[in-house]
Amino acid sequence: MAAWLAKIDVTLKPTVNDPPGLAIREALRQLGFSRVESARAGKHFEVVLEAADQTSAEADVRTMCQRLLANPVIEQFDFVVAPMPAEVAG
Repeated sequence: MAAWLAKIDVTLKPTVNDPPGLAIREALRQLGFSRVESARAGKHFEVVLEAADQTSAEADVRTMCQRLLANPVIEQFDFVVAPMPAEVAG
């Protein structure tokens, strides 16, 4: 088994109202970033897991997102799975 690092981003679907994103946009504008058109808030997870290969690791991560990390009614997710760097894995 190899160690894999999954980087997962969960965001609200585009049609879902995002009050934290609106607050971030307004705060950025007040700080002088007047060209900010919009901002969306979300969650970022990093998960280290063991799997036989990348396909198995990706299947596990997809299931994690579907069952726990994202609410499929209002959120969407995207992820990247890569081998754990040797200097970190050891």
